[in-house]
Amino acid sequence: MQQKDVWNFIFELGQLRRIKHEGWRIIGIDNLESVADHSLRAAQIGFILAKMEKYENPLEIVAILVFHDMGEARIGDIHKVANRYVQSDEERAVKDQTEKLGDIGKDIFALWRHGGTKADIIAKDADLLEQAAIAKEHIEKGHKFAQNWINNISKKLQTGSAKKLLSALEKTSFNDWWHGLKKID
Repeated sequence: MQQKDVWNFIFELGQLRRIKHEGWRIIGIDNLESVADHSLRAAQIGFILAKMEKYENPLEIVAILVFHDMGEARIGDIHKVANRYVQSDEERAVKDQTEKLGDIGKDIFALWRHGGTKADIIAKDADLLEQAAIAKEHIEKGHKFAQNWINNISKKLQTGSAKKLLSALEKTSFNDWWHGLKKID
């Protein structure tokens, strides 16, 4: 592994800041979050969810989520409707991304690959919860069709903690967090 290869990989990961989550365009949302925005909050949720699930290594969940969408730097974000018509080989993209990184690349590829372990299940639930959070924000901004995302996510969640968090999301406004924090003179 050469240091230039490491930098090339790091710069490629930077592309995720420019790639937008495209599925929201279907319901008329133009100001889309980037894949990097999504991955950061998914990793943060993953840590919390792992702790709630009493998973012994929450940092493993964070690492999985940091890299879970890295293939999109090469293939873009293909939403569910486009997925019906477009074939992509994300696994090949990720293999190509990591092949020059030696053992580090093998470790990153192993984090990316989904295998049905408890860690993978928690990471997937965190990924879904992050999408539900975005959907909630869009609903409260007037995009009622974003409820479809939450409805679909509710059917996919596997951990008890994720199901409880989703239930609480429906009773929470995305603006609640700052109420009471304003300094009143």
